[in-house]
Amino acid sequence: MKKIFVFIFLLTLNCLAFSQQIEAYNIFNAKSQKITINKMLKNLEKADIILFGEYHNNPISHWLEYEVANYLINKKKKIVLGAEMFEADNQDILNRYLNFEIDDKAFDTLARLWPNYKTDYSPLVLLAKRTKTKFIATNIPRRYAAMVHKGGFEALDSLSKEEKQWMADLPIEYEAELPGYKAMLNMKMGHGSENLPKAQAIKDASMAYFINKHLDKNHIFLHINGAYHSNNYEGIYWYLKRINPELNIITITTISQTKTNKLEKENQGIADFTICVNENMTATY
Repeated sequence: MKKIFVFIFLLTLNCLAFSQQIEAYNIFNAKSQKITINKMLKNLEKADIILFGEYHNNPISHWLEYEVANYLINKKKKIVLGAEMFEADNQDILNRYLNFEIDDKAFDTLARLWPNYKTDYSPLVLLAKRTKTKFIATNIPRRYAAMVHKGGFEALDSLSKEEKQWMADLPIEYEAELPGYKAMLNMKMGHGSENLPKAQAIKDASMAYFINKHLDKNHIFLHINGAYHSNNYEGIYWYLKRINPELNIITITTISQTKTNKLEKENQGIADFTICVNENMTATY
């Protein structure tokens, strides 16, 4: 009986030791040092703009986006929310929803919502609605980005003045040698055409344009975007700095690894804060 008890006790210890090695996520600073979420949140209070780079199907990303926004609001910080997931020509519809002028069904019908809106972005929009926080649709309408992908920036010349209000002022500055844009060709994302990074650039430039346009004095603009749009201080970050080099922009990125206790070399230094998520984390879609 005593031997059975000892065996069960040792087995329990082994199970506890194993379970302690499994972590859902860890947060690292720009020097790849593990930090607490509270330390990251405290640092975010100093920003003019926070670019939160997510994996679109990662629940840890979505949870922390909400927690960051909720923290800043509870700290009595004046904030503006914005997101890649809403296209600029849907701003009026988004405003009407936030102002209780239309209900959920009408919003879902009228706005071009992402398929994972209800699970992943609705909580953030509802937080803005409850707290009367502005929420900005920052992305260029996808039909115009598709035009660039097909025919380059020149394709936008045919648009009317009214249509051009839903994007950054043309012509946009474009640096084809930025590593992120070059990598898109090397990875052959999509069809791998030379216009693919240009389509990415018009999105980046437009999101930067609308962030800056709605950057209210003494407010923090918290922007949600895919990690690739702000990793390595490129994309949206690069365009914002071209608009105003004095902006204090803090970047957050999301990455996935087998082990979360230390950043792998290729994931180091790509943002001010890195959320390292266990690669076995359940995806939202």
